[in-house]
Amino acid sequence: MFENKDSSHTSIENLGEFGLIDHLTKNFKIKQKSTVKGIGDDAAVIACDPKEELVITTDLLVEGVHFDLSYVPLKHLGYKAVIVNLSDVYAMNAEPTQITVSVAVSNRFPVEALEELYAGIQAAAQLYNVDVVGGDTTSSTTGLLISITALGTVKKGAAVYRSGAKENDLLVVTGDLGAAYMGLQVLEREKEVFKVNPNSQPDLEPYSYLVERQLKPEARKDITNLLKELEVRPTAMIDISDGLSSEIIHICKNSEVGCNLYEDKIPLDPQVIATCEEFNLDSTTIALSGGEDYELLFTISTEDFPKIKGNPHLTVIGHITDEKEGVHLISRAGTKIPLIARGWNALKNEE
Repeated sequence: MFENKDSSHTSIENLGEFGLIDHLTKNFKIKQKSTVKGIGDDAAVIACDPKEELVITTDLLVEGVHFDLSYVPLKHLGYKAVIVNLSDVYAMNAEPTQITVSVAVSNRFPVEALEELYAGIQAAAQLYNVDVVGGDTTSSTTGLLISITALGTVKKGAAVYRSGAKENDLLVVTGDLGAAYMGLQVLEREKEVFKVNPNSQPDLEPYSYLVERQLKPEARKDITNLLKELEVRPTAMIDISDGLSSEIIHICKNSEVGCNLYEDKIPLDPQVIATCEEFNLDSTTIALSGGEDYELLFTISTEDFPKIKGNPHLTVIGHITDEKEGVHLISRAGTKIPLIARGWNALKNEE
């Protein structure tokens, strides 16, 4: 029998997802010459060819933790499960090529439901030109679980890591932020309304952009090609899945640098601003902590600024500083506020 030693136990919640990964894998040593990059980035990089390297990433989505089937259509869920992984591949400056799909499902799901799920997976695979090459299916007693592994390729030495940012580099983000989180807030609100009045029909038209960003996000496959055309090589890159603040801190930690992020430079869609006002939420906080935008955050040398200046897909939101200066948000009033990772934590105890 195991002894109960609660007094000496460390809560998983205290470590958080990435702290837990760091803790559990701190003793893992790289032994294979073919392992170019192991744990600690958006994806692993494996040497497989004199001219190319293999990129591998995996994500697990769990019902009740990552998605709620009361408002998430299964076809959308399948599509999003693929996008979550492809975004990590693009964040490595790589091109996705194949995926494997593993599903654990309870007996409450008929075959037709799984057909819907796989229709979404197929739609994403077709649009992003990746092959579904395998996977696994098994039973579950707790609902639906989806695990997808994505593979991609990148020219040897061309992968971009989180660890390459240098002092004075510019911090750049694609698209706009906060929409996916606000889409989730709208859907959660309508769910509560439905509980009270099952005959109510939600009007989601005013929130169409937000809901689409939550239910059917897209990976920024256009950005790696755009940067090549502009002849810009990011010094560090990461995808925004857990919130802007968390991702900036990841880059700064891995690159051993500091950063100044300017509040008035954070790109926000007008629908995000209006809905934040409706929900009495601060739009900057939502952009920093919301997550699931699947935009790309990267750093570039100041010499490359003229190449991206004025590009509608890219916004300079800050610059990299010396590590000793720390990581800060510069508010609209000019106040320097320490940036804290308040992004979504899948291991947080909600009780």
